[in-house]
Amino acid sequence: MAVPKRKTSKARRDKRRSSHWKLETPGLVKCSKCGELRLPHRVCRSCGTYNGREVIKIDAE
Repeated sequence: MAVPKRKTSKARRDKRRSSHWKLETPGLVKCSKCGELRLPHRVCRSCGTYNGREVIKIDAE
């Protein structure tokens, strides 16, 4: 029967468990109207359009 010879330390255990925690860059797409990068399936923050229509009125400063 396989029995560990020594107790695994908390640091070693946590290193093994946290090896799958990785940050990924979000998938960005270009806005069809202004060309600004935005998250898919969300309103463009710079021009306020979604799916070719103006959804939010953005005041030009």
